[in-house]
Amino acid sequence: MKRTTEIHRMDWKGHLLEITYEPDWLPASVTGQDFAHLQVRSIYPTDAPLPIAPSGLYAHALPRSIITAAGGPVDYIDVMLEAETLLAA
Repeated sequence: MKRTTEIHRMDWKGHLLEITYEPDWLPASVTGQDFAHLQVRSIYPTDAPLPIAPSGLYAHALPRSIITAAGGPVDYIDVMLEAETLLAA
């Protein structure tokens, strides 16, 4: 199976973020469900800390259905950032 990688950019509170998304990272034949890989980093300011990644880099493998249910990788990250911001307040 050929892997595909999507690259998205979004502005979040003055931070330019790059989201790299591999929707077919680990097939269901291995785990029982499809897993995707998601990576987020701040590209401006470079490696700035984020609520979900104090080091400025977030990488995680999770069921693809979670990202799909959120509306895609950009919407998923937006929700995660907002949730973590609220928890920190």
